[in-house]
Amino acid sequence: MMQEENKSNKSFKVASYNVNSINTRKELVLSWLGRDPVDVLCMQELKTTDENFPRDDFLKKGYECYTYGQRTYNGVAICSRQPLESVFKGIGDPVYDEEKRVIGGRLGEVWIINVYFPHGDRRGEKKFYWKLRFYDRFLLFLTERFSPDEKIVLVGDMNVALEDIDVYDPILLKDTIGTMKEEREALLRLLSWGFVDAFRYLYPQKRQFTWWDYIGGMVWKDQGMRIDYVLVTKPMLPYLRDVYVDMWARKRRNPKPSDHAPLVGVFEI
Repeated sequence: MMQEENKSNKSFKVASYNVNSINTRKELVLSWLGRDPVDVLCMQELKTTDENFPRDDFLKKGYECYTYGQRTYNGVAICSRQPLESVFKGIGDPVYDEEKRVIGGRLGEVWIINVYFPHGDRRGEKKFYWKLRFYDRFLLFLTERFSPDEKIVLVGDMNVALEDIDVYDPILLKDTIGTMKEEREALLRLLSWGFVDAFRYLYPQKRQFTWWDYIGGMVWKDQGMRIDYVLVTKPMLPYLRDVYVDMWARKRRNPKPSDHAPLVGVFEI
């Protein structure tokens, strides 16, 4: 379904947006919400603490925000037009929750989970192994707490381009951060738990990126990577209508945008 057709009262939109500092990007995010007032906005890389999150600005727009912030790095939030129930922050592991990367809650029968996976590093470096361990620890958390028979929408910056079609130049970027075999296998294990990549399910052959480096005008050349995802469990598939990337928020010159664009999943539920 085309984006223009998703304006009926039945549509329900869940967005994932790595904002790369909410306080730097606040006006841009609020302007974007004025253009596309999604029902749930999941943000990553807040780079601020809970007390410094601009909560009142979102409240004026009609969103209640649940935050799991961290100074300078990481941080995730869910801003929703309807109040969430059973909100959780982190995965219950003090080692992995030292970095604020996971937040979730329930809207009716649907769980919304927002995750900012580690960026990683070159193979063999400490951050390379940390990324893989985080994937496995998050998968254990899912297994212990949830079931693939539940209605779950899992979104976030996963820092992995799953297939060669998900990068602008698979030869140039082969075996670089985000395309390494070990990283792709980690994301595949997450999918195998019971998730479907909603964008690729709807558009098997479409090339669409969600991140472009600031350097070299990459966004204008469309030389990017698809590293942000909307994943859904199979009980959510009957309600899935569209997944799209809103380039308006990325192709701003002033104020300076995030290096990511918002990714929006559209459901009828």
